[in-house]
Amino acid sequence: MDTKVRVRFAPSPTGPLHIGGVRTALYNYLFAKKHQGDFLLRIEDTDQNRFVEGAEQYIKETLEWCGIPYDEGPGKPGNCGPYKQSDRKEIYVEHVDKLIQSNNAYYAFDTPEDLEVKRKEAEQDHTKFSYGPKNRNQLNNSLTLSAEELQTKLDNKENYVIRFKTKSSVTLSIHDEIRGFIEVDSEVLDDKVLFKSDGLPTYHLANIVDDHLMRITHVIRGEEWLPSLPLHISLYEAFGWETPKFAHLPLILKPSGKGKLSKRDGDQLGFPVFPLEWKDPKTGATSSGYREEGFFPETLVNMLALLGWNDGTEKEFFSIKELTESFELERVHKSGAKFDHEKTEWFQHHYMQEMSVSKLVQEFSIILKEKGVDVQQAYVEEVVEKIRERAAFVSEFWELSSFYFESPKEFDSKSAKKAWKNDSQEWMRALIGKLESIEDFSQTHVQSEVKEWINTQGLSFGKIMQPLRLALVGAMSGPDVFHIAACIGKEDSIYRLNYAIEKLA
Repeated sequence: MDTKVRVRFAPSPTGPLHIGGVRTALYNYLFAKKHQGDFLLRIEDTDQNRFVEGAEQYIKETLEWCGIPYDEGPGKPGNCGPYKQSDRKEIYVEHVDKLIQSNNAYYAFDTPEDLEVKRKEAEQDHTKFSYGPKNRNQLNNSLTLSAEELQTKLDNKENYVIRFKTKSSVTLSIHDEIRGFIEVDSEVLDDKVLFKSDGLPTYHLANIVDDHLMRITHVIRGEEWLPSLPLHISLYEAFGWETPKFAHLPLILKPSGKGKLSKRDGDQLGFPVFPLEWKDPKTGATSSGYREEGFFPETLVNMLALLGWNDGTEKEFFSIKELTESFELERVHKSGAKFDHEKTEWFQHHYMQEMSVSKLVQEFSIILKEKGVDVQQAYVEEVVEKIRERAAFVSEFWELSSFYFESPKEFDSKSAKKAWKNDSQEWMRALIGKLESIEDFSQTHVQSEVKEWINTQGLSFGKIMQPLRLALVGAMSGPDVFHIAACIGKEDSIYRLNYAIEKLA
């Protein structure tokens, strides 16, 4: 086996990628890059009945948006392609034949009806039917047929599946990088189907063959595959191949901690469980995605990295580079991790403050264009710098800054009651006179002039500043009022004061 680390993310294109799948891809990527290895994408599409149009493209787009690109895979050929299982059928036929030749697999001709009868008989005896070492010699398969009988059935094209021949009375000692050693008695295992009657391999065969031929050194996947581990290890042994190291990741749990996080949980509690928006090609139903909800990819990656892993410190914010440097499988937790949407929004607020202003301006400019606002980029930059500390999403920018771009037409009634007193009209007229006399309308100069004027009038600061804010903003919110005045300019400031006097008289 190669000494170079090679890992793979191997999703099935059966619908949108759950954030649990994104985390699996992320951990594989981090592990590969930590060890200067390769990260492969393989599309496991052997189950054609569950194939969903557009799902493969969705997977690729997700990895690209999250900033976890694959080194080899569809569209990025290496030496181990093709990277879609539907293009590898001949390889699986060749390998299942090897298992039959070595007496590690066999043809089974039992019909679904035959097996249903066996299940019902077992139920009546209060047991569970399992096709395996205990009963396979009493069933309709090549283990009980003569060579001539078998050939006749094959020549007659009778329907069959090919099953793995599980070893009898063996204790398998299996090592998992996260969970340690696990012991399994082969007597509790059944003879899994490796090849189906439609001529396609099952997940188990295709997965093992591909991992071997793609020189995968570490299989890092969700814990739902843990029950399949004894079979997969047995398949490696049957082929005489060296086994990769296995690591099974903990589940992402509902916010309550009870059960696996599902789409229904997201729908009920109002958060996405998919990285990108997904429109079901059959029903037309749309599921929300983190990207379309306005989250940054950095937010999703940081949040997912800490759902089941930490670096042993109190550190919570990691760039992808820092995650790569810190990531170790030994620090992945065994137990499930509770999903916390509020924490995700907290991460988002942090990355809002870290994001480059030019990127935020680029996104905000789209909203401004929709509002019919046309201003210089430098002005938008100035506004974004001032308001972003109050925001978690670019979609909140307009509500936080609309007064920088247009005069208020209405005044918040609660704010007006608090800020606009009987004599406010008189003092705002006097303030207009003062503003008209100011030549340099920069923030610091206007602030200094107005403060000095308030003092010479013997007034309290609030008596002037509160109605001034109301006039400029339309409410008692927003950044420094002198910053707003300087940005909108002398003429607009005076216009807004006059409008407020007229409306609030």
